[in-house]
Amino acid sequence: MKRQLLTNARIVLEDTIEEQADLLIENGTIAAIGPTDTQGAEQVDLQGCLLAPGLIDLHCDALEKEAEPRPNVHFPFELAAALADKRNAVAGITTVYHALSFANHELGVRNNAVAADLARAMARHRPNGMVDNRVHARYEVTDESAPEILNALLAEGALQMLSFMDHSPGQGQFRDVEAYRAYLAKTYKTSADDVDAILDQKRAAARGAMARMEQLAGQARHHRVPLASHDDDSAEKVTVLKGLGARISEFPVNLETAVAARENGLSTLFGAPNILRNASQSGNMKALDAVKEGVADCLCSDYSPAALLPSVLRLVEDGHLSLPQAFALVTRNPARAAGLEDRGTITPGRRADLIAIAGTGLLAQARQVWSGGREVLRWQAH
Repeated sequence: MKRQLLTNARIVLEDTIEEQADLLIENGTIAAIGPTDTQGAEQVDLQGCLLAPGLIDLHCDALEKEAEPRPNVHFPFELAAALADKRNAVAGITTVYHALSFANHELGVRNNAVAADLARAMARHRPNGMVDNRVHARYEVTDESAPEILNALLAEGALQMLSFMDHSPGQGQFRDVEAYRAYLAKTYKTSADDVDAILDQKRAAARGAMARMEQLAGQARHHRVPLASHDDDSAEKVTVLKGLGARISEFPVNLETAVAARENGLSTLFGAPNILRNASQSGNMKALDAVKEGVADCLCSDYSPAALLPSVLRLVEDGHLSLPQAFALVTRNPARAAGLEDRGTITPGRRADLIAIAGTGLLAQARQVWSGGREVLRWQAH
């Protein structure tokens, strides 16, 4: 792999910004900052661009939309995987956990068998990806049919994260049962009778949820796949999920739960679109409030990869965090939460996952992107 010397950059380090600095990439890693031996290296003048670690996204639902852009309109999954890969590279995301829902709604890509096929398609695409594409399986714990499929995917090495969702009526994200009914009817175009049947099934299946979660958690630990919880709404739920081995609390719905998660050693994760909109889609805790209260460890793209970078810069421009603090939410902290020890900071010896950022605010873009030392994206403004 060729050597590249990146010059005239503003480098985002863990605690500071290194102005007018140079960085050497060699053999897929960051060889040095301010190198003395640059013989034979291709020089790339970044013209004062911000140079940050590649973004790490622990939860991105966009692959489902690439596979099913409209209800019951499906693209070939190989194409969907490639499109999602490109979308993340353009957004400056160099490590992405594509979140696939295993909830057996029997519709579209959220049918368990179809979701498994999509996970396998991404696993096949992964060796040739522009960025590091991983699969995050979101298991709805009231689904009795998914564990067999998830166990097989874990054994195949097709999953790199597993999270537990509990959407049984009256708690978590859907504490308001009527709001849940409206969500199901709108999302899955179901009748009132069908919605009632879904809710009744979830209530019945919830009784065996813990045994299924314990079995899957054991398999995840065996295969060294990190565990996360989803929409935690109480300290009690955090304690239960920690007992199963969860390391990440995704979208805790209120401040008390976010505090409890961090006190129990779980990393908290909030949505970047929430930062840009200053609102929660479900009426839960705002991500910006979590940042202000000091209980937000990580941001994820949720359903919009393009939202991740501008959300970071918005936090800086509005005076909530410094540049290193804001980038930590999408680089260092997610890497630590997922156990990725080889990336997340611009440090000699780490993977050369890097983004050169041009522009400011909502119009900032990743002008150049390196993934494992490979330059996978470069554009020039006219």
